[in-house]
Amino acid sequence: MAGRATVSGQVAPGWEAVRDAFARGQAYDPGSAQLAVHHHGRLVVDLAAAGPGVAGRAPVDRASAGPEAVGPAPYGTESVGVLMSVTKGLVAVCAHLLSRRGMLDLDAPVARYWPEFAAAGKGATTVADLLTHRAGLPSFASDAAGVGLPGLLDWDSRVTELAAMRPLWEPGSAFLYHALTYGHLAGEVIRRVSGVSVGAFFAAEVAAPLGLDLWIGLPQEAEHRFFPQFSVRPEPTQEQIRDLLAGLGLSPADPLSLALRASAAELAAATAALMTRQGRAAELPGAGGIGNARSLSRLYAALVGTVDGVRLLSPRTVDRARAPRNEHLAPPPPLDGGDGSGRSRFGLGFELPRPGLPMLGAGSFGHAGAGGRLGMACPESGLAVGYVCTAMSWEPAAGPDPRWADWTGAVVTAATEPVRG
Repeated sequence: MAGRATVSGQVAPGWEAVRDAFARGQAYDPGSAQLAVHHHGRLVVDLAAAGPGVAGRAPVDRASAGPEAVGPAPYGTESVGVLMSVTKGLVAVCAHLLSRRGMLDLDAPVARYWPEFAAAGKGATTVADLLTHRAGLPSFASDAAGVGLPGLLDWDSRVTELAAMRPLWEPGSAFLYHALTYGHLAGEVIRRVSGVSVGAFFAAEVAAPLGLDLWIGLPQEAEHRFFPQFSVRPEPTQEQIRDLLAGLGLSPADPLSLALRASAAELAAATAALMTRQGRAAELPGAGGIGNARSLSRLYAALVGTVDGVRLLSPRTVDRARAPRNEHLAPPPPLDGGDGSGRSRFGLGFELPRPGLPMLGAGSFGHAGAGGRLGMACPESGLAVGYVCTAMSWEPAAGPDPRWADWTGAVVTAATEPVRG
């Protein structure tokens, strides 16, 4: 029934309509969620909605969580949860930071930084190809079963095999979402350039200066704040995925069909891993980031402006990051037919607005995550937003998440009102 969510937190004067809209959006959600908004670097919305799913919270692996984990704390703005593909935006920030410092040329061949990657016809693949899902490596394996656990958590093995793989299409000639491999491909380049893992680089160069509760690899001391995710519907079976792809013209033996089924199996394995301490501690930079909405909003605010004296990227770098990169490309055949207006749009590592993901309108950029998470910003309005949820209910093919609709409009409206004290 309506009104089940208990909303806590704070809003600045003039932003009360956002709180009301957030509460409406969460009224029918069986899980919990957070919404945070920065406007020109100032935190104006910081809310949490504790839904009925809190009482039935899935068990956390507390046997290895340490003595500080004494039972579940109430869900609130300090809680942290899985970000899924919102994590890709965190990885993109790291790449752009290195580029801004002159350490990484995003248009250079990957092999300049990762020589082994030149194998199997990938010598001309660029770093930009990795950031825009054009590399032709959408899975870790060519077998439909994919790479399962614990192998999925073995970084060295995964990147060694990616370096040896032959791409499914000529890199740069088509694009198709790299659900998990994106994080390892871009993450290994970041490791080769910086000398540390992508999670360690993000922690030191992004999270620490801004005081963020965002991690690619959850530290032990934050385990007691973690709230797990859950799905509101059964996951599709391998047979259902196979038949869906067959309906699109891909025979079960087609290498692209095998890779996409492998990617789905690997994503399911990664999601299961995130229910364990081992999985949360591992670095899965394609989908395994963990944090809260306030920190996600603060991160994006520091991309488009200054937050407490910190600005991560210059306006020129942001404009380069949000410039469309895949508008002229289609998915590899036979997936390239039909109306392309609803396809994902990408800049350099970030998603761009489209009908199913309108974000904050034209000029905005960010990244959504499976189930409905969202991080985004718009330089022109000075808005930055983070939304984190525990119930995985968003169906991208059906359009924007209904939970976003009311508060997105309220946020944009509030930002256009006169400045309040």
